[in-house]
This record gives sequence, C-alpha cells and structure tokens, in this order.
Amino acid sequence: MKIVILDAHTANPGDLSWDFLNKYGEVTVYDRTPTEALVIERAKGAEIVILNKTPITRFAVERLPEMKLIAVLATGYNIVDIAACTEHGVAVANVPGYSGASVAQQTFAFILEYANRVALHSASVLAGDWVKNPDFSYMLAPLAELEGKTMGLIGYGDIGRRVAKIAAAFGMKVLVHTAHPEKYPDAPVRFCALDEMLPQCDFISLHAPMTPATAGLVNKDFLSKLKPGAFLVNNARGQEIVEQDVADALNSGRLGGFGADVLSSEPPQADNPILTAKNVYLTPHIAWSPYEARVRLLRAVDENVGAFLAGTPKNIVNM
Repeated sequence: MKIVILDAHTANPGDLSWDFLNKYGEVTVYDRTPTEALVIERAKGAEIVILNKTPITRFAVERLPEMKLIAVLATGYNIVDIAACTEHGVAVANVPGYSGASVAQQTFAFILEYANRVALHSASVLAGDWVKNPDFSYMLAPLAELEGKTMGLIGYGDIGRRVAKIAAAFGMKVLVHTAHPEKYPDAPVRFCALDEMLPQCDFISLHAPMTPATAGLVNKDFLSKLKPGAFLVNNARGQEIVEQDVADALNSGRLGGFGADVLSSEPPQADNPILTAKNVYLTPHIAWSPYEARVRLLRAVDENVGAFLAGTPKNIVNM
C-alpha cells in the first residue's frame, strides 16, 4: 500500500507526527506540491492520497488509475474534482467538525479586538506613550461593551451555533439567517430574513457553506442594508464577499470594521483592495489551526483511512 501526503506542512509544521500512517503502508510526505505535474508525478502508483489545499483536477484523476481514496485534511473539499473522482471510482473523505471550537474562538478574537482595541493600546504603551502621558489613563479609539449589542449570524451549523452560544454569554441578542431554520425548533435564537436582520446588527458573522447562493452574498446591496458602522466577520470562505464592495464600505465609514481569516485568493494578490482598506483585521487562514484542532484533524484522517481499508468507509462525500 502506497500512501502519499502532498501538502503536509500547514496541517503539521513539525509539532505532530505522521507515523500513525505507517501501519497502513509505505508513506511519503511532501510539505508542498505546487504544480499539477508534480501532483501526478508524486501521486503516481499511490492508492491513498492525502492533501489539504493541493488541487486534484480531472486531468490528474484520469492519470492516477491506482488512486482509490483521497483523504482531505479539511472539512471543505472543493479543491477536488468530485465528479471526476466519482466517475473513476475514487472515494473522497473529509473531516467535518474538527475545528468548530477554534473558528468560533477566532470569531470573537476579531470582535473583542475591535471592541477593546487591545493591540492598538498595547503597541502604544510599549512604544512609551503611557510613560510620557500626563494622565493615568488614555484612549486612542472608542471602546465598546458587547452586552446589549445585536449579533447577526449567517449560517447555523456547528460553528454558527457555537458563536451564538458565546454571544449569548456576553449578553448579546442573537439573530440568525439560515436556509433551514426548521431544523432547529428549540434554538435559543431568533431566525429572520436577511432584510429584517441586517439593519439591526451591530456585529455580523458569516458561517454559511460556500454555495452558488452564498457566492458574493456580501455585496453593495447587502452592505447598504446593514446597520451603519456595523462590524463584519468572515471566517467562512473569501468568495462569499465582494471584496471591492467591502473595501469601499470600510473606506466610506459605512462599515465600521472587518475581520477576516479568509480572502478570495490565498495567498492574496498584492492589489487586493481589502489589504489597504480602513479598519481591517486580517489573519492568514489560521482559525482552523490551533494545536488541539490539528490533533483532532490527524486523528480523524487516521480513522478515515483505517475505515476505508477495513471496508467500512466513513466521511465519504461522493459515494
């Protein structure tokens, strides 16, 4: 049994081990596989291919006849041509739910940074401003309490529900827009249409999957309905916002701030308008990656591979 990991580095930059895979066969690990030609060269002859964000196209699938399982080191699997895999009998397994706590925590990292401006004030103090200040206290920007504010959530899956719970603990009112509110008859939130929700939100956070309906959801029209000065968080997918529209809303002051762990292309292009907009807080797609979450991720991949080889596959998204 030949097993190849095409892009090991982000999931395991060296603080974990791939040795758990040795019980299944011969394992070859590559930190990165940047081209399709290398994908085909390195995965040739492998029955199991493990990857995170390295694309597997139809062209590659058709040239890897020995491949039986693609184990994705993530919940999303849009980097794999699912139709081609299905046609060629290649199972694709993902890892749902491993990073829910981490992403919910990152959501509030953005919100609390905006509300309390910790980094701004810490940098000022460390630069010597407090030492030189005539007063015992000073503020460089307005601060805000979360209690009593309204949080709007788009999407109410595992992460959305976790964010709602944290928001409630801060004393926030929680409004939710989701495609299937009937699934949650006892939810301690209020479900409403976007047009009703947006004008009420002090904070709004995206937690919906990437679909044709959510692509470009946050656009000029969406932003025009949002409460002026609201803070927007995107830890879902970068393609769910129209970046130029968000940048324009930030620069005009219509949008009070924007925190995001994802952008439309990653790494971003240097001319991405979000990078130079006002009141932006960005992290490089790390919400999923605390140590504890990555331990769960690798454990789940172990289970996915083992179950597939035992003839009882789990988390298969295409069969």
